[in-house]
Amino acid sequence: MIVAPTEPGEAAAAASSPVPRHVAIIMDGNGRWARQRRLPRTAGHRAGVKSVRAVVEESVRRGIQALTLFAFSSENWRRPQGEVQLLMELFLHTLRGELTRLHENNVRLRVVGDRSAFPDKLQRRIAEAEDVTANNDRLQLQVAANYGGRWDITQAARRLAAECAAGCLDPHAIDQSALAARLTGADLPEPDLFIRTGGEKRLSNFLLWQSAYAELHFSDLLWPEFDESAFGCALADFAARQRRFGQTSEQVESLSEPVES
Repeated sequence: MIVAPTEPGEAAAAASSPVPRHVAIIMDGNGRWARQRRLPRTAGHRAGVKSVRAVVEESVRRGIQALTLFAFSSENWRRPQGEVQLLMELFLHTLRGELTRLHENNVRLRVVGDRSAFPDKLQRRIAEAEDVTANNDRLQLQVAANYGGRWDITQAARRLAAECAAGCLDPHAIDQSALAARLTGADLPEPDLFIRTGGEKRLSNFLLWQSAYAELHFSDLLWPEFDESAFGCALADFAARQRRFGQTSEQVESLSEPVES
């Protein structure tokens, strides 16, 4: 079921803002980038780290509040074992290498998804990185790893069921807000802009509930090609759109008109 922002003034504020509060990105195309250059797929994943850095830095510069990057889906375990192993190692290496930079730029990092499937060493490194940056508030950077939108909704429903079984929650009190409050990133604004690189035009089980009203932007660029300029084009595209949240254009325009004193 589609939900609008829960706070009364939130939809109006989101509709009038030229800068998205929250950007979600599916970073697609690393493998194809490598194949075009006759390189192993792993080279594409390594090259993609540069684009991550560029988007994070540009988000900080433009005052975006939250950025969620889809790094590894719950379906990606089906990939060749060697590639999965490399992704785990690259994740660990990137955390180690980027942590100081993130902390110095007041970026808070957290990894969302089912982390129990990751190697112990990686789980410890994630926990350490989250702890170091826990009090940073310039940009909330979420990395979705072993994440799926259906998993997210399922775990939220399971939490609600457990609370009902324990007598802590009346089943009749369960509404959209109750479920949304138990989803990943519930303390962040819902994504305003949803970007996918690589030319594909689908959501691929990413932030399904949270992105109900997100503006979609699909780029033909492969992820390692997506730089500050490409991100700027996506943000300009977002700024040019009218966000109605179920209202008419006339209603939205009347909300943005200046009030005479």
